[in-house]
Amino acid sequence: MFFPTNIKPRFIGDYLMTHTSYVEVRSYELDSYNHVNNAVYLNYLEHARMEFLRAIGFDYVGLFDEGYMLYVSRIDIKYKYSAKLYERLSIECTPLKLGKLSGSFSQVIKNEQGIVCVEAEVTWACVDKNGKPSKVPEKYLVEGMKP
Repeated sequence: MFFPTNIKPRFIGDYLMTHTSYVEVRSYELDSYNHVNNAVYLNYLEHARMEFLRAIGFDYVGLFDEGYMLYVSRIDIKYKYSAKLYERLSIECTPLKLGKLSGSFSQVIKNEQGIVCVEAEVTWACVDKNGKPSKVPEKYLVEGMKP
């Protein structure tokens, strides 16, 4: 199960650098090799990005209500070590870039021993209600989103 908001943000001054979320590996997330299926890591990464946005005060619901969405446009993922049943994993999420229409995060999943299981760079783009690229409205750009 996902652990409820064990938010441990790190700041330099008022600037949020990295947010860490946690997840425990569940039995149905394993593949026939008895380790976490590669596709499941994408869910872990998504959960951590949403927790990051919530931690910095990003109003995702407000953005959606105004007809905008943040779509994942690219994920570059490196699988480095297999996670096993009941392991508690940490998922670090750090903003890398923030442009006019898009941005990216660096994400790292580690097991309890600190061994890196996954490294990923996730690129997102803001789109309007018609799915066309759009600038993120200024009022939604909070300081923690900036690298």
